[in-house]
Amino acid sequence: MEYRHVGKTGIRVSELSFGSWVTFHNQADVKAAVDMMAAAYDAGVNFFDNAEVYANGKSEEVMGNAIKELKWRRSSYLVSTKIYWGLHDNVNERNTLNRKRLIEGINGSLERLQLEYVDLLYCHRPDKTTPIEETVWAMHNIIEWGKAFYWGTSEWAAAEIVAAIEIAERHHLHKPVVEQPIYNLFKRHRFSNEYERIYKDYGYGTTTFSPLESGLLTGKYKTGIPQESRAALEGYDWLHDNVTNQEKLTKVTALEPIAKELGCTLSQLGIAWCLKNPYVSTVITGASRVDQVHENMKASEVAAKLTPEIMERIDQAFGMKKEDDDD
Repeated sequence: MEYRHVGKTGIRVSELSFGSWVTFHNQADVKAAVDMMAAAYDAGVNFFDNAEVYANGKSEEVMGNAIKELKWRRSSYLVSTKIYWGLHDNVNERNTLNRKRLIEGINGSLERLQLEYVDLLYCHRPDKTTPIEETVWAMHNIIEWGKAFYWGTSEWAAAEIVAAIEIAERHHLHKPVVEQPIYNLFKRHRFSNEYERIYKDYGYGTTTFSPLESGLLTGKYKTGIPQESRAALEGYDWLHDNVTNQEKLTKVTALEPIAKELGCTLSQLGIAWCLKNPYVSTVITGASRVDQVHENMKASEVAAKLTPEIMERIDQAFGMKKEDDDD
């Protein structure tokens, strides 16, 4: 396992990490979480991602119980969580990054995770109604109190990230250092020209998620929706149209000869492609079974085989031209 700095910070994360979105509580109980997290940890993973909204708080509870059972040395791993959507449909408790929500949110997350602190804390989405300065001050205070070590953003616009950084620098506060964007062969816009300045000029790190586009890039949806897949879960109907899109499935099928040539699975190829981006600090992988964890971890080996020629063939399979990545 290779380890990369989160942007220009001193902290290093495993290039492949493990996230709990969708799976913990919905598909995996504490025992399954223990087994999968242990498999990832044994493979060199040191970063585990969560969010208060995942399974309405239950995902953090599952991870917290798993960590307690695993009894790892706390300094040997990193945990992140994210705050924005909240757990209750009430004013000041949902869809906001105001000071009250953020402080109550981190307190609730730490209780569910059974931890004294998280290593990274994200603002899960931008808040158009709360001044960015209020959010920056609250995140600064959370770090000063030792409840988090670093903070970042998730799916924020480039201008919003720059505004937060500049406010923090102006007031000598802890500034955001990392973005958590979606990134895969279908969705590349968070690494366009608009964002390149943030990664290059500000040294912003990235912990990317959904490298397989919710399973679409695994090829398992070519003949429909498998019963055990996340798209078959109650409440995830919104995935149906995407994972059964025939135009997208045709592009996935076009990758099969390349995967066969490299001696890897489509999943490993999709994750490896993300690893080739020099601005990616870590690729957050997901799994509902231990064998999937083992499969995903081999993507690091596949990444070494992705020559510029093969990367170009992958883009051609997706009908991409080099300049398209800059759009």
